[in-house]
Formats: sequence, structure tokens, C-alpha cells
Amino acid sequence: MSIPTPHIEAINNDNIAKTILMPGDPLRAKYISETFLEDVNQFNSVRGMNGYTGKYNGKKISVMASGMGMPSIGIYSFELYKFYGVENIIRIGSCGSYTETIKIHDILLVEDAWSESTYAKVQSGYENNIMPASVVLNEKILKNADKLDIDLIKGRVHSSDVFYRQKDGEYKDIRETYGCLAVEMESFALFSNARVLGKNAACILTVSDSFITGEAISSEDRKTSFTNMMKVALELAE
Repeated sequence: MSIPTPHIEAINNDNIAKTILMPGDPLRAKYISETFLEDVNQFNSVRGMNGYTGKYNGKKISVMASGMGMPSIGIYSFELYKFYGVENIIRIGSCGSYTETIKIHDILLVEDAWSESTYAKVQSGYENNIMPASVVLNEKILKNADKLDIDLIKGRVHSSDVFYRQKDGEYKDIRETYGCLAVEMESFALFSNARVLGKNAACILTVSDSFITGEAISSEDRKTSFTNMMKVALELAE
């Protein structure tokens, strides 16, 4: 495959930083570029998956939407790693809390992801259903959070292929059996791509809803109110 790829229209590696943040929502990527970055250039608009490169505190960083679900982030992160020289991808997304102690707007740093997905098995024959994040990236993220005085909760998440599950209370079994604090839909595939290609991947999540209380924030809040998570990730600019 040559550059540009079928899903990313940038024509050379210089358009994309070595470190890239990946929210699911293209509008969140746009918001980050307009709110936090200077000297911004848009490098992708294919299928509405907006991608931007700019400077944060004088250091280069990119942000691009991943879309929803493992197949989507799987395609975009693989192409960024494989064909555009990206070394570090940090998913910055939302999640649903599985526990009483993790509240709306709390921030989770994913240590590893448990999943029923066959993504890693089909991709590379990987049989384990737990996929770890990059220790090196997580250590940097923790230092950034400490510097900014932003609290992070570390732990395992459930990376699910299905948003609308039909079995009531299934999350309780997953929480108790596999130790998952929350649920999202992308990190397992991202971590798998990083493992296969020898790259680094991390995932920072803001709690947008709770399976315990039934609380949920609006779609507009999802786009614009996750600023603490964004600031911690943006400190990874180089």
C-alpha cells in the first residue's frame, strides 16, 4: 500500500506527528485542534474522519478521529502506525462506569483491556483476551497528570463489540469475573495494533455515563467538556 492510504489522504509523513491523539468523534478532534493547537494544518477529511497537526506549547502533535468500534480504530491506527511513521497513539474517549466509586467526569487511565472480541486472534493469532497498554506511555501520562494536578484512576476496562447488549445486568458478571471498572469499544484493537507493529498505545477515558446510577451526559458535553483528559494527553507533544 502506498501513501495516501484508502482512508487517510495525507501524502507524506511530515504532515502527521509521531504522537497522535485519537478521540472517537470527528467533532471532538476539530474542537481540540481549534481550542488547544496553534499553526494547525488539516491532513485528513476522508469519510469525515478529520485529522489535524499543530503545536501545543510549541511542540508538534496531531489529533484525528477514530470513529466508533474496534474495526474503525483498527483501520485508522494501523495505517497511521504502518504507513505514516506514527509511534504513539493515545485514545481519548468516553466510557461507562461499572462501579459505584467511579463517577461521571472521573478520568481513567487504562492499564489493560479485556474483551470478547476476536480482533487480535483474527489479526495475528493472539489467543489472550487481555491486551495491555504501553507501560512507557502510561508512565508519561501519570507524570503529566501529576504535574497538572489532575486525578487519574488506573485499571482494566471492558472493550466491547456491542453497545446495545440485551442481557440485563451482564456488566456485573463482567465486573466481578474480569475486574473491569468501565466499558468502552476501541482500546483492545488499538493495543493489538501497537503490539503487532512494535508501537506504543495508551487510552485515557472520561466517564460519560454510569451503569450503577443511570446518569449520562449529553452529546455536546462529550464533545467539549473532557478538557482535563485532553490536557493530560496534549502534554505528550514533542
